[in-house]
Amino acid sequence: MRREGILLPNDLPGKRGARRLWTMSELEEPIRRYYDAGAEQGRLRESPLERDRTRRLLHRFLPAPPARIADVGGGPGGHALWLAERGYDVALLDAMSLHVDQAIAAGVKEAVVGDARSLPWEDAGFDAVLLFGPLYHLTEGDDRLRAMSEAARVVRPGGVVMAAAISRFASFVDGLVHRRFADPAFREVVDQDIQDGQHRNAGGMPGWFTTAFFHTGDELATEVGQSGLILRALLAVEGPGSALADDTLLEADPAAWSGLLDMIQRVEAEPSLLGLSSHIMAVAHRPRRSA
Repeated sequence: MRREGILLPNDLPGKRGARRLWTMSELEEPIRRYYDAGAEQGRLRESPLERDRTRRLLHRFLPAPPARIADVGGGPGGHALWLAERGYDVALLDAMSLHVDQAIAAGVKEAVVGDARSLPWEDAGFDAVLLFGPLYHLTEGDDRLRAMSEAARVVRPGGVVMAAAISRFASFVDGLVHRRFADPAFREVVDQDIQDGQHRNAGGMPGWFTTAFFHTGDELATEVGQSGLILRALLAVEGPGSALADDTLLEADPAAWSGLLDMIQRVEAEPSLLGLSSHIMAVAHRPRRSA
């Protein structure tokens, strides 16, 4: 049964450290308003480079189906459905009830409203955990560490955790591509992003995203390590392709599209290009039990 808040008692088998009831009213109003508009449902279709690069990474790093996957922050289910079609057993969790309703309507079989910082699942119940979204909107480091630690708790020893972050310089690149720098308010947003990663769109301007934290690669790697996970790779998702003003145009040419994806893969781990990518992916695993 889906609930607007999840409270797990401390004596629930396999669940440690439940803190308190969390409800959607606690989500910052700009974030809630941004997602309540419903645009997330079509975002992967409108951002094919992010979608296809992410799926290539999933194909490379996930265990073979029918592995059980936790899609934490899975939104309306774009990746969950793709994985289910390939034989994976997927459980989706998202902070927005709208997204969970959309995911269920689209065919996701297991979906719940909940908090990435207090997952409603037992220890070591998944072969892999995806964090594609929660790290964006947990603007305090302690909260991001809780979410990462929860992913480490619910994945089996040796299991994979894949965590996506928005690059510290995403707004800078976006402003160049879409010619936003004539607006002094946008320049202030970019300056704040670069200073401390705390992205704010106080005016609710379209295309400027919403309240979020933007990572450097080093920050993401540090948070992975602090959670007890072992970092395997730190990779650019879109890489230099973030400079495309409209990736849907290139997608229409299958040969060019495949060539672009191949070329981004060649440079995905290049440290000097990491910040250029709109999204950064950390691939980690939970340590195996000692012999």
